[in-house]
Amino acid sequence: MNTVLSRANSLFAFSLSVMAALTFGCFITTAFKDRSVPVDIHVSKVMLKNVDDFTGPRERSDLGFVTFDVTADLRPIFDWNVKQLFLYLSAEYSTRSNVLNQVVLWDKIVLRGENTRLEMKDMKSKYFFFDDGSGLRANKNITLTLSWNVVPNAGILPLVAGSGHVSLPFPDAYETAKNY
Repeated sequence: MNTVLSRANSLFAFSLSVMAALTFGCFITTAFKDRSVPVDIHVSKVMLKNVDDFTGPRERSDLGFVTFDVTADLRPIFDWNVKQLFLYLSAEYSTRSNVLNQVVLWDKIVLRGENTRLEMKDMKSKYFFFDDGSGLRANKNITLTLSWNVVPNAGILPLVAGSGHVSLPFPDAYETAKNY
């Protein structure tokens, strides 16, 4: 009745229950924490080109280039339940064909223990800012927002938008020079 396997099973079940309770405690102590921090985004250069789309005969699409600065202090987000942050800068805008367009322009992973103070100057888009048509030209309300996913040790992965964004107009004319 009290064999070695029976005692090992009891010890394992008890240890598993304690670990589950500790994991839940780690989650619940940070579940309702506000993960938003102020973000300052400044756009220094916007350029627009009209390029071949290659999805149809004689189709052309807008390709935008954005140079930006981002400043944020991410230290208040990190606590004992945060492994890393996945940061991304997205652009949101509307066109005649689509009410909401969302494009990720740049991303970065910040690990625990790394420098959590963002001071990035003259950053260029990491990914193409394509529009399927001419929805970027003369668009006066393109909003850039820095958001992040919090990757915890235990619990849910909250998606948080920084409390700061910038709206910018795109030019009325296309660039012809290759100076970007």
